[in-house]
Amino acid sequence: MSTAQLYTKYTRVWIPDPDEVWRSAEVIKDYKEGDKSLQLKLEDETLYEYPIGLQGNELPFLRNPDILVGENDLTVLSYLHEPAVLHNLKVRFLESNHIYTYCGIVLVAINPYEHLPIYEQDVIYAYSGQNMGDMDPHIFAVAEEAYKQMARDEKNQSIIVSGESGAGKTVSAKYAMHFFATVGGSASETNIEAKVLASNPIMEAIGNAKTTRNDNSSRFGKYIEIGFDKRYHIIGANMRTYLLEKSRVVFQAENERNYHIFYQLCASSSLPEFKDLGLTCAEDFFYTSQGGDISIDGVDDAADLEKTRHAFTLLGVKESHQMTIFRIIAAILHLGNLEIQAERDGETCSVSSEDEHLKNFCGLLGVELSQMQHWLCHRKLVTMAETYVKNMSLQQVVNARNALAKHIYAQLFSWIVQHINKSLHSTAKQHSFIGVLDIYGFETFEVNSFEQFCINYANEKLQQQFNSHVFKLEQEEYMKEGIPWTLIDFYDNQPCIDLIEAKLGILDLLDEECKVPKGTDQNWAQKLYDRHSSNQHFQKPRMSNTSFIILHFTDKVEYQSEGFLEKNRDTVYEEQINILKASKYQMVADLFLEEKDAAPSTPMGKGTPRISVRSARPGIKAANKEHKKTVGHQFRNSLHLLMETLNATTPHYVRCIKPNDEKLPFKFDPKRAVQQLRACGVLETIRISAAGFPSRWSYHDFFNRYRVLMDKKDLSKNDKKQICQTLLQGLIKDPDKFQFGRTKIFFRAGQVAYLEKLRSDKFRAATIMIQKTVRGWLQRVKYQRLRQAALVLQRYTRGHLARRLAEHLRRTRAAIVLQKQYRMLRILRAFQRVRNATITIQAFARGMLVRRRYHKILEEHKATILQKYVRGWLARTRFLRIRSATIVLQCYYRRRKARQQLKALKIEARSAQHLKKLNIGMENKVVQLQRKIDEQNKEYKLLNEQLSTVMSAHSSEVDKLRKELLQYQQSQQGNGNQLVSLQEEMEHLRLELERAHGERKVVEDSHVKEKDLLRKRISDLEEENALLKQEKEELNSRILCQSEDEFAQNTVEENIQMKKELEEERSRYQNLVKEYSSLEQRYDNLRDEMTIIKQTPGHRRNPSNQSSLESDSNNPSICTSEIGDTEDVIQQVEEIGMEKAAMDMTLFLKLQKRVRELELERKKLQTQLEKKEQENKKSQVIETNTVTSEHEDFAYNSLKRQELESENKKLKNDLNELRKAIADQATQNNSSNDVQDSYNLLLNHLKAANEELEVRKEEVLILRSQIIKAAQQKEESTPTNASWPNSDKHIDQEDAIEAYQGMCETNRLLEAQLQDQRREHEEEMEALKSQVDAMQEELEKQQEAFLQTLQLSPEAQVEFGLQQEITRLTNENLDLKELVEKLEKNEKKLKKQLKIYMKKVQDFEASQTMLPAERRQHDSNMQVAVQRKEKDFQGMLEYYKEDEPLLIRNLITDLKPQAVSATVPCLPAYILYMCIRHADYINDDQKVHSLLTSTINGIKKVLKKHSDDFEMTSFWLANTCRLLHCLKQYSGEEGFMTQNTPKQNEHCLKNFDLIEYRQVLSHLSIQIYQQLINIAQGILHPMTVPAVLENESIHGLSSIKPIGYRKYTSSGAEGDTFYSLDNMIRQLNTFHSIMCDQGLDPEIIQQVFKQLFYMINAVTLNNLLLRKDVCSWSTGMQLRFNISQLEEWLRGKNLQQSGAAQTLEPLIQAAQLLQLKKKTSEDAEAICSLCTSLTTQQIIKILNLYTPVNEFEERVTVAFIRNIQKHLEGRNDSPQLLLDFKHTFPVLFPFNPSSITMDSIHLPASLNLDFLNKV
Repeated sequence: MSTAQLYTKYTRVWIPDPDEVWRSAEVIKDYKEGDKSLQLKLEDETLYEYPIGLQGNELPFLRNPDILVGENDLTVLSYLHEPAVLHNLKVRFLESNHIYTYCGIVLVAINPYEHLPIYEQDVIYAYSGQNMGDMDPHIFAVAEEAYKQMARDEKNQSIIVSGESGAGKTVSAKYAMHFFATVGGSASETNIEAKVLASNPIMEAIGNAKTTRNDNSSRFGKYIEIGFDKRYHIIGANMRTYLLEKSRVVFQAENERNYHIFYQLCASSSLPEFKDLGLTCAEDFFYTSQGGDISIDGVDDAADLEKTRHAFTLLGVKESHQMTIFRIIAAILHLGNLEIQAERDGETCSVSSEDEHLKNFCGLLGVELSQMQHWLCHRKLVTMAETYVKNMSLQQVVNARNALAKHIYAQLFSWIVQHINKSLHSTAKQHSFIGVLDIYGFETFEVNSFEQFCINYANEKLQQQFNSHVFKLEQEEYMKEGIPWTLIDFYDNQPCIDLIEAKLGILDLLDEECKVPKGTDQNWAQKLYDRHSSNQHFQKPRMSNTSFIILHFTDKVEYQSEGFLEKNRDTVYEEQINILKASKYQMVADLFLEEKDAAPSTPMGKGTPRISVRSARPGIKAANKEHKKTVGHQFRNSLHLLMETLNATTPHYVRCIKPNDEKLPFKFDPKRAVQQLRACGVLETIRISAAGFPSRWSYHDFFNRYRVLMDKKDLSKNDKKQICQTLLQGLIKDPDKFQFGRTKIFFRAGQVAYLEKLRSDKFRAATIMIQKTVRGWLQRVKYQRLRQAALVLQRYTRGHLARRLAEHLRRTRAAIVLQKQYRMLRILRAFQRVRNATITIQAFARGMLVRRRYHKILEEHKATILQKYVRGWLARTRFLRIRSATIVLQCYYRRRKARQQLKALKIEARSAQHLKKLNIGMENKVVQLQRKIDEQNKEYKLLNEQLSTVMSAHSSEVDKLRKELLQYQQSQQGNGNQLVSLQEEMEHLRLELERAHGERKVVEDSHVKEKDLLRKRISDLEEENALLKQEKEELNSRILCQSEDEFAQNTVEENIQMKKELEEERSRYQNLVKEYSSLEQRYDNLRDEMTIIKQTPGHRRNPSNQSSLESDSNNPSICTSEIGDTEDVIQQVEEIGMEKAAMDMTLFLKLQKRVRELELERKKLQTQLEKKEQENKKSQVIETNTVTSEHEDFAYNSLKRQELESENKKLKNDLNELRKAIADQATQNNSSNDVQDSYNLLLNHLKAANEELEVRKEEVLILRSQIIKAAQQKEESTPTNASWPNSDKHIDQEDAIEAYQGMCETNRLLEAQLQDQRREHEEEMEALKSQVDAMQEELEKQQEAFLQTLQLSPEAQVEFGLQQEITRLTNENLDLKELVEKLEKNEKKLKKQLKIYMKKVQDFEASQTMLPAERRQHDSNMQVAVQRKEKDFQGMLEYYKEDEPLLIRNLITDLKPQAVSATVPCLPAYILYMCIRHADYINDDQKVHSLLTSTINGIKKVLKKHSDDFEMTSFWLANTCRLLHCLKQYSGEEGFMTQNTPKQNEHCLKNFDLIEYRQVLSHLSIQIYQQLINIAQGILHPMTVPAVLENESIHGLSSIKPIGYRKYTSSGAEGDTFYSLDNMIRQLNTFHSIMCDQGLDPEIIQQVFKQLFYMINAVTLNNLLLRKDVCSWSTGMQLRFNISQLEEWLRGKNLQQSGAAQTLEPLIQAAQLLQLKKKTSEDAEAICSLCTSLTTQQIIKILNLYTPVNEFEERVTVAFIRNIQKHLEGRNDSPQLLLDFKHTFPVLFPFNPSSITMDSIHLPASLNLDFLNKV
């Protein structure tokens, strides 16, 4: 194939362009060898002459055919060169919005600067498990490939993400880790990814800075290892960093900044915690102001610091450590501002001790100021003999200061990285790992220094590894296909690497120059010129003697040698380090501690390598010891370690591209893109691929694509491989342009385009032939049509002339006739006109006369009427005037009489008799009140009398005592002490009396106040109730008026809403059942594992499958326990088991209610306990004040207890009455009258309590008077034998003292009793107040509810009322159910007791007989039973209790569906029901309970054993449903017996209601249904995409397109099984036949296929939305045909009513969307109106993915897609792109009665059920 054949007319090429880099043009004249130029036409129709051969210009690059543009893999392109790659990326990015593209093994990711919905959980699941070439390019595909290779090959993997800062490296790494967290371990179970992402703000703050190209440039590289265990779950992570740009700490170029953390601290310097740092604005510090601009647009440094601090906290860095970090960073800023003063000689300098920045630096780091001041300007020189201290020059001091600042920052950076790794570390053993390398890309600036040199050196190494890996994969592919290969000539950058790192290379010469005492950058540059001037990768600039140029693999880079030596040395003097080691802050000192053997133990490359500084020993080591290894040497070692790590893993490459510098979404700058493509190695990959055989076709695809180029005789052969070889050998003469492999054909670059050109030429020639033939046929048809038309015209013309002559003759005769008739008609009309005129004149004259006469009569009649009305009006006016005067007179007279009567009534009203009449109804109340007043007056008088008697007695006693005192004074003058004591006792009694009066007054006042307060509150509440009642009536009337018209419509809407809610509730309920089944499965698995682990010899556990319901044989059902007793409920839950308890929702609700009641009781008891504690404290205080004996305490407590018991009983009775009254009114309506009654009752109780309190007070006063009398008697007694006053009897002194003590004790008891009564009264008052408050709150709630109801719409008001009513009915229902269950429990307990007694009686009777007689009796009974069964079978089966395990084993556990395939469907269900019916017949609840429990557990065991057997699962789903239907059909409930025959009604259950077990069986049916769906989906899922989407049902319709490198190298692709649509339909037939044969209900079968067809739709549509290669017109046709086959299958199986076809609607619309025309606005409207089941995201995605399969189709334009988006703006679609293929529809098991009677069922002998006896 010559050049002239390629550059022909209409061929499109690429020419260079200064703005767009490459520009497309079209050849308008064939090129011939030797032409000096090429005639081209640009896209804007401009002619252009492209020179060839001048100035090195060659022929321009050829452009690929349009069919290849926009492909997923760049290696598919036939012409592999820079413009083709750039154009393909641009088309995908701008037109299709695809940010990912494969380039061989590289994933090219373009940053969209916009969030795209392609990273959701559904997308992760869609890519999980898929081969890399099967889906569209994505970061998830690369992550899945790495994860799959790690699991399959058990080899560590690496994902190398590179690119410029801002290109999206970190985001790509984040999504890769998110994929690993989701696939390799639940994201909710591991937080490693969250911690790694939390480290981003920290690493960006301390490692990122603003450069001239990026505001957030990462100035270091990092490698994150994500560790996995043996089950490939994430267990930990580790981060390694590389080459921190330390020089940025002390120097920044123009328009650049230092690291962000410095500016963040300065921006937050005003915070209180940062006051001690001494920071100000960043402009005030030398280290942050060198670049000029210290701010970044759109960045808030203070807010970023908050994020950094929050990230530190998340990673576990203490607050004290954070402050130390900030102090160190602030100290670095202060260090840069030191004022260094040079001396006159220039060789010495100094720093002032008064320098504020020096003080701040030393204070922040905790070091000695004097030492630091000295050693900043001096250095120590140690020789073998002695030690010298040498002054340093100004430049040396500045360099030393800068080196110290860099060293401090580097050590801090390393410390932070180490602590991040500690938080990411896991103690679990790591089995393998996947590394994510986020490394800087190739850099070239205007001024390139040592950092750019190291970065580009690292990229050279990575590119070498990348080239070798690509070359290795190419070789493996060639060897696998058996192609003889030779060494591909690709760019090898080993010479460039040798130039840098080889012996006497750039780094070696740099290290050597650093060792020279007075080495300079200029000397080093001169050595480079001398040594490497002949190297092809090294050049010397013409205009500089201090720069050098290196030819890297991407571009030439000029480096300035200034600063290379200083940066490489990184000299830090030991004296300064020793000062920092002695810091008073431990963390600062730890940063600079030595690490012995750091090189082998510590991984290289964490930041910049750690500098080893050791203490000086006099006479041995030099004081100015510098680093043993230079920075360049250490970076080379860390880079070698990184390369070893990468070489030990399988690498995967992601190259991030920054499309523009303005960060605008979906804007593509070709210049920047090309620059990055060259730098990241994508073009080198293309060049390596182009050097070999980049295009690869399978024989089958090549045959289908290029069969048009084959001869007919070749097509008749069966060997496609031989046909392809023959064709290629004939088409391409050069055998080196292609190679035949085992399964594929390999082509050189450009050969596929040549074949496409031949194919297009073939099609074009065929088209021309078709056009020629068709045009000739059209001309012949046109000539014949014209000739036939001419003959017809002649015939019609001759006929027309003949007809015209005949017509003329006819018209002449007709004219004569018309003239005759016309003349006659004219004369007739004239006569008629005259006659009509005469008649008209006569009529008008006669009418005029009649009208005149009529008007005269009418006027006379109207005059008469007017006279009548006028006369009547005058008469009525006179009558009204007379009547008004009469009324006025009457009014005056009546007013006078009324005044007289009013006076009389006022006089009468003042009389007492009238008042009696008015108050005749209140007489009884007045009498009662008068009686109470009289009684109170009497009591008051009595109290006054008692008080007067007491006072008189007291005065008499005082007089007597005075007389006795005088006698004693006269007789015995020495008794003065006794008198004093008696006087004190008297004063004491007087004080007690006054205190009693005071207490009484206080109690009365408090009583009056409380009474007034209650009355006031009651009156307020009455008013509020009246107002609320009035408002309620008004609102009810308004609501009724508003809701009458809308009631019907609201009812319909509510029914629809209730149905929707029912469906949602059913769905949620079934999801809960599904979760319960999964949890139950996990529980069984864990229980089996625990059984295996804990089982030891001599100790056996219960079987794991033992029924939890068997543990309590006395409980016949789950819900029969008494809910009122919490302990019984808890015990029941523990005994029955959490599995069954969780299934009884009624029990759960009751338990929840009981828990709330217990919580209220607990609170009440807590308050009582607190009150008791307070009382105890008070009693303790009283006990400390009064010293009494144990006997007195006992008597006091006993009396107090008795009194409290009696009082408590009374209060309880009162309280019960009060509660009963409140409960009665609560059962009625909540009207205000009932509330008023309850308040009146409460007030009556309060009055009664007050009256009782008054009675008690009177008793206390009486007792106190008696105590006073006794005390007076005691005072009159003397120490000798004395007589008590008012007593004739002599009393002993000891008896008197004892009596006095008894009185005092009684007094204390009465006082305590009074206090207890007061306290009880107060508690009662508080309780009643609380009840009043509760009722008031309830009233307020009702009022608020009313107000809320008024604010709602009428529909919402009705709905709110229904909700309130439902809530009330639910509570009542629960209460009634509790009562019913209590009664049922009592009934069953009585039945059990009766059975026990009957059993005892039978045992006693049986014990009286002999054993032989018993056996004979048993045999005779059996014989009689057998005879009876043979005569009449009642549909019941009898078995013995010990045969139950055998029944379960033969009928459930060991039963195979094939064993009963020839019998009645669902035979096991019928047999089980007949056994249950017999147990019901004999009224044996234990037998029913045990059989049903064993049945359920047996079914669960079988399903667990056959968890992947569709037939077994379907079999037991049918039997479980049938057993459930039988329990309903024969339950005796009328709703289930409507279709029963009289014979079937005889088979109903008589004694037991098994509604609880019906619920359990319903739950079990849902679990089995879900397991059935999971099994079927697992079978159909791998079939779906190949059968529905990829299957070529219409042969020859789809045109094969070339596929990329990824498709052929994806893991495991060779072993995939291909499924056709016939395979899927056969599988569906199998499912349907199994379910039908086993008797599964038709409704359930329909629901099964509806769920399966939804899964088919979701999986197929999701795959379609993620694959560009299937979005074409031909695929849409194939897809629509395949769907029609599925719809036809549904119609053939009579499943069209199941709703399965409707679930395919989104897929049908997607197929139609692929087939529709996509060009005009009308097409857009048609698409929008058609695709109603697709979301906007899905429609746009399909249109973006749409790709023509040949050159005759047009692409979808961007304008058309924008038009579609504009039409779809009004839709409220979900933003989710993919369908949830795991979504499950709620299942419904409708009641389906059986027509089979129990007595007609036959038991086959194959079931081995001989132990069952027919009854």
